[in-house]
Amino acid sequence: MRKIDLIVIHCSATRADRDYSPLQLERDHRLQGFTTTGYHFYIRKDGEIITCRPLRMPGAHVKGYNAHSIGVCYEGGLTPQGQPADTRTAAQRRALRIVVRALLMDYSDARVVGHRDLSPDLNGNGVIEP
Repeated sequence: MRKIDLIVIHCSATRADRDYSPLQLERDHRLQGFTTTGYHFYIRKDGEIITCRPLRMPGAHVKGYNAHSIGVCYEGGLTPQGQPADTRTAAQRRALRIVVRALLMDYSDARVVGHRDLSPDLNGNGVIEP
């Protein structure tokens, strides 16, 4: 069993007015050189929770943290115009709470963070730029 100390929340960075299926997600991750979808869970706009990568397998979702984290991604994250936004539906919010609560039952010492919280400060000014 892997030691898990992070649960990392991601968005798929796709437009909220377009569907981005689990098959499209897997295809895009394979094109990046991953063996399968890099996230452990994917939450569709209707709240459907898709299990992607087995928990025993390290993720491919946040460089430098994959060995000890679980990746949860929700579909969307961009407005129809392609601007970053919190596009989570009510169903996604409920499903995300369910997934995180269940994971915390098994990994009670894990911190829940957003992917952006783990981004490096590239220019050293203390601010994580988009």
